[in-house]
Amino acid sequence: MIIRSADFIISAVHPKQFPSTPVPEFAFIGRSNVGKSSLINMLTNRKLLAKTSGRPGKTRTLNFFTINNEWNLVDMPGYGYARASKTDREKFVQIINSYLRTRKSLVYLFILIDSRHLPLAQDMDFIIHCAEMQLPFVLVFTKTDKCSKPELDSNIAAYSKKLNENFESLPPIFLASSMSRNGRDELLAFIFEQYALYADMVKKLGN
Repeated sequence: MIIRSADFIISAVHPKQFPSTPVPEFAFIGRSNVGKSSLINMLTNRKLLAKTSGRPGKTRTLNFFTINNEWNLVDMPGYGYARASKTDREKFVQIINSYLRTRKSLVYLFILIDSRHLPLAQDMDFIIHCAEMQLPFVLVFTKTDKCSKPELDSNIAAYSKKLNENFESLPPIFLASSMSRNGRDELLAFIFEQYALYADMVKKLGN
């Protein structure tokens, strides 16, 4: 559960630029300004690994990082950035879908949700979209330090209710704060557990 190294590989704007090394990958995505880059920096214990900005829509490429030279972390563009041009939004959708539909090494997708809000249509639509593609995903509620516990509990309960209307069972749910570093141990434990399972499966298939 220790991240010894975290190094940038490439920023991709086309599937041909995706790394060819077949290592397991864990991708992070969410609406613009959900705190994705801050969460990635918190998880990797690197202040400047993923570029953060007060301006939504900063991440416009798929950014690949190698962790411990064993697995890749993928920082994906945010969806729902209204200020981007229609052309740019279409490019974001194309690159996101190309990755999600074709990346066989994707182990889990982490869908980040701003815990300060009640269920938003953009988040729900994207979650359902991922479920229809049969992608393995978890939900990470971010910025939990920025709302009271009653508000947090109420918002998560509202999301759970919405999800129960569409799914037989809920995906794994994590609570996180980049400021307080809450949720870091739980998220890393989950990632390393899934990495071990993936590596074991690959080993068995190889035999």
